[in-house]
Amino acid sequence: MPLFCIHGLDGAGRGRIRDERYPAHRAFLGGAEAWGVRVAASGPLVSDDGTTMIGSLFIVEAESIEKVRAFNAADPFAQAGLWRDVQISRFDLRRGAVGAV
Repeated sequence: MPLFCIHGLDGAGRGRIRDERYPAHRAFLGGAEAWGVRVAASGPLVSDDGTTMIGSLFIVEAESIEKVRAFNAADPFAQAGLWRDVQISRFDLRRGAVGAV
């Protein structure tokens, strides 16, 4: 199955949204299979200080980009407007590994 990368950058001043929605977001990721998506890797993007969260990155496996788009749109972070910009692209893993793909 193909891999996809979801790259979301937080909007300015939306850290409170991230904090408030994190439990729901984490639970949502745990149910990704219901959306036809398997999360191979995920985590926050951080600023150069290594502590300030500025976005999110996911590498997921799915049959189609449409499934990934629907999954991302249903994410509690997306629903709350956390990300100012989201890019979803097919990802061709050539080196290394992400989970048991």
